[in-house]
Amino acid sequence: MTDIAIRVENLSKRYRIGQYVGSGAQYRTLRESLTDAVFAPIRRLKSISKFEIRNSKSDTPQSNDSPSPVPGQPSTDGFIWALKDVSFEVKRGEVLGIIGRNGAGKSTLLKVLTGITEPTEGRAKLKGRVSSLLEVGTGFHPELTGRENVRLSGAILGMTRKEINRKFDEIVHFSGVETYIDTPVKRYSSGMRVRLGFAVAAHLEPEILLIDEVLAVGDYKFQKKCLGKMQEVTGQGRTVLFVSHNMRAISQICHRTILLNDGGIEIDGDTANVIREYTGGGQGTTAEITWPAEKAPGNQSVRLLGVHVRDKDDKVKSEFQYTEPINICVTFLVLDDMVDLYLNMYLENEDGVFVLVAKSVNNNPRFKKGIHEAQYTIAPHFLNEGRYFVGQFLFKERAVTSPENIAHVKYPVGFGVSYSGKFSGGQLTKYPGVVRPDWDWQISEIDRN
Repeated sequence: MTDIAIRVENLSKRYRIGQYVGSGAQYRTLRESLTDAVFAPIRRLKSISKFEIRNSKSDTPQSNDSPSPVPGQPSTDGFIWALKDVSFEVKRGEVLGIIGRNGAGKSTLLKVLTGITEPTEGRAKLKGRVSSLLEVGTGFHPELTGRENVRLSGAILGMTRKEINRKFDEIVHFSGVETYIDTPVKRYSSGMRVRLGFAVAAHLEPEILLIDEVLAVGDYKFQKKCLGKMQEVTGQGRTVLFVSHNMRAISQICHRTILLNDGGIEIDGDTANVIREYTGGGQGTTAEITWPAEKAPGNQSVRLLGVHVRDKDDKVKSEFQYTEPINICVTFLVLDDMVDLYLNMYLENEDGVFVLVAKSVNNNPRFKKGIHEAQYTIAPHFLNEGRYFVGQFLFKERAVTSPENIAHVKYPVGFGVSYSGKFSGGQLTKYPGVVRPDWDWQISEIDRN
């Protein structure tokens, strides 16, 4: 028996953009609609006659071929390809992440896989019982109580009555709306409604689960609860396709990720590498970047010549151990004499979280004409494992509260931090968080019995 749970081959989906109704279009009355229906055959005969006359006057054959459309872009005939030639396979028990900007085709892909919409070209084959979380709260009726909607929604999502009865208490407890379970859903807040909807969908037991951005719902505490539930589901050997804009959730749940762009697959590979490419936009993948003076970012007074990541031996390096210092070096050219400057360096991780902001602390530093280099050292035993990107800012100071922005380069360089130490005879597991300072606890005795 094959271990492929999902096979997608040259899948494409085309939509018509808008609908032409003529200028001054408005809602039509029943009388107008009936009149049009009566006279439609006459108009059709007239149009056929005109068509035949027009063709008889033309000796040149007319081509019906239209230029091949570009995925994600409207074609000349008013269509757009939301998906174009998408192909991939997902093994049984694999968790595949799908990311991309809004409009990249993520939701369209899941709708095709669930059978909500038919593909224009290609095919998709799924083996096993399929459930989807495409829109949390689907099937809820505002006049019914929470209890009644749990049973209705569960049935819509494919649960049997026996499954619903067995999991009912667990679903309600997970949602946190026990007090209001017999209250009509129309009196629920939007957050309560979403929590109950997710609770129902999250307690399905399919072989294949398709999830679309469900972790964006609810408050922070409930999002953490949802993430925990998703990790539990993926740990049970189910095949999962997980669409999300939450890079942290994708990195925690998925080992493999697909990046969609304009309806096609741009990258398919290891999650960390795909997220790095997506968040950095192809930048921040090198430890060094330089510009010639005439093309360097800046103005008539200062130009940013380069940004480098170096080790303690002043060598350019992109991978560091947790125990090593990391030097961020900035080279710049001062064109005017006695320019007042200070520097800002922003450091982000691969989830887009700002880790730190490094500001120069010199009081009104004045630089003469020439090339200068500034260095900021990130101490060893500080950054946790992961990928980091530098956003470099260089300012000319006009006033303390309002500096002029001279050069701003987004993600010029990046680097990775890893840990290869041992602890208690085994490999040390990765800790959560973005920083991991190795500081000692100060312990003192304050009372003696």
